[in-house]
Amino acid sequence: PEKKAKKSDCGEWQWSVCVPTSGDCGLGTREGTRTGAECKQTTKTQKCKIPCNWKKQFGAECKYQFQAWGECDLNTALKTRTGNLKRALHNADCQKTVTISKPCGKLTKPKPQGNFHYLKAA
Repeated sequence: PEKKAKKSDCGEWQWSVCVPTSGDCGLGTREGTRTGAECKQTTKTQKCKIPCNWKKQFGAECKYQFQAWGECDLNTALKTRTGNLKRALHNADCQKTVTISKPCGKLTKPKPQGNFHYLKAA
């Protein structure tokens, strides 16, 4: 019988970043490679997915722990929050800290008093 390669004959898998099949998000693939003189499988492809939401600006492989949203800046009508890198998947090159902004919600804008009384009377 042929000698089977032991797991110890193979190095750790090293994965590339997820490359979308089309566009800049959605389903895609990543390439894996490993070393080992007696290792039978040294390359493989894995399916992966890049979320099609705002997180793609930081890279799908970078996971952040975000703080609560800050107060609304009335000059810009934006509020911001900061995220600290929690985990970088597959040896991805991630920023340690990121900041994101979004428009303030309707609830955070002060209501004009005139309209408030008018609505109450209606």
